[in-house]
Order: sequence, then C-alpha cells, then structure tokens
Amino acid sequence: MHKSDINGDTMEKELMRIGVSLPDTLLNKFDEIIDQRGYSSRSEGIRDAIRNYISYYEWMGDIKGHRVGTVSVIYDHTKRGLSNALADIQHHYTHLIKSSVHIHLDHDNCFEVIVLDGDGENIKELAEAIMSLKGVKFSKLTTVASSENI
Repeated sequence: MHKSDINGDTMEKELMRIGVSLPDTLLNKFDEIIDQRGYSSRSEGIRDAIRNYISYYEWMGDIKGHRVGTVSVIYDHTKRGLSNALADIQHHYTHLIKSSVHIHLDHDNCFEVIVLDGDGENIKELAEAIMSLKGVKFSKLTTVASSENI
C-alpha cells in the first residue's frame, strides 16, 4: 500500500474484514475507552488506533540529525530472556545513553526511562529494537532537536 493510499481516500473506501486475537484484559480496556470517547463501534476505535500508529511510525521516520530524547518502557521482567535482551540493546547503544532510571512497578512489571543524546537515526534504531521485544508492554520514544539545532 502506498503512503498516499493511507492518507487518501483509498483506505477509507475499501473496508476489509480482519480477525485479531487479543487478551481479554486488553480488549476490555479498549472497549471502555471507545465507550468513553463515544465511538460508534469497536471497528471505528480500531481504525482510529491504526491511524495513530501509522502517524507515529511516519513521525519516527523523520527523526534525523542530532537529537535528545527518552525511551519509556514498561515490561514484564519475568519474561524469559527479556531483561538480558534489554541490557544487550542498551550496551550496544552506550554511546547514546546518558542515563536511565529503573522502577519496580509490582512483582512482574518494571518501568524504565532511558535518556538519550545523539544521532536521531541511531536513537530510532535503539527504540525500535526495544519496541519489538516480546514482553515489552509499552514503549514510547520522544525526541526533540538538540539545542544546537534550535
């Protein structure tokens, strides 16, 4: 699908029926949110969520030049191999990482904020490597141009 198809009329006119498997807790929370926001259907909420995901992905594609930022991550530290994978990624990108804060949320879940400074494309690579790990429940990259670019 071309980028113009996503932002243009093509995607909106050609509706496709799909099946998605989700945990009950995730679906129940989603249903609460779409009800609170006044969506007419679950499908409309899913379409809006996908549009937001596409916009965020496109925004990440524009991260270039010298940037400062954070990656915020919530993950299940009991997931086999996940803590080691996160450590390996962070060791690979030590040239970008200025600091990190690790908080134990409960018995299974940890929250980590990683402060970054460096090349935007490298920052994006680090964030995408973390986002793709099984057991990561939430991951958000936020960047701004460094003071030298402002």
